[in-house]
Amino acid sequence: MSRIQEKNRTLILDAALQEFSKFGYSGATVERIAAEAGMSKSNLLYYFSSKEAIYTAALAHILDVWLAPLKTLDPEGDPAQELSEYIRQKIEISASFPEASRLFANEVMQGAPQILPILETDLKRLVSEKAKVIESWIDAGKINEISAVHLIFAIWATTQHYADFSVQVRALTGKDLSDEDFKLETERAVTQQILASIGLSMPEESPEDA
Repeated sequence: MSRIQEKNRTLILDAALQEFSKFGYSGATVERIAAEAGMSKSNLLYYFSSKEAIYTAALAHILDVWLAPLKTLDPEGDPAQELSEYIRQKIEISASFPEASRLFANEVMQGAPQILPILETDLKRLVSEKAKVIESWIDAGKINEISAVHLIFAIWATTQHYADFSVQVRALTGKDLSDEDFKLETERAVTQQILASIGLSMPEESPEDA
């Protein structure tokens, strides 16, 4: 794929994210996606043959972005540092891509008709692999005993809450993750709660972070 083709594909997926998150799958139109991407409908259909193909590609892209931080969880690393960094990246993704989080949540609540095969294969394998990392920390006495899978679920639930329920968060606090101070406050609060649940304290800040 050429650089121009990659650029156009990215433009389409970015436009699709906005369209599907605003109107849902049924209400979204290829015409509006093409207009938002700055190209003709026929040009868009050169890259994706149908609205369903665009939707599936957009969801797969969202999943790739979300799972990238989990893939970096290092069994040789310090658990407090590893989990703190994972939570930080998840909060950052929720701040940067709130529409993506809501679109994905809506897909799953409808039974994941487009991405269930990915959830049952690629995602399941990755979660199983990283659960073993957490279990290795438990076996080494580095963290309290806990269900590794449920710990991962808890991190997903708490970090993505600020994107999926941003309207509620804003109504109750007057702020959301677009506020840098609130984002840092959220990151610290969520990290403290997760680490405390497994017997860990917050890692010391480096001079660069202080």
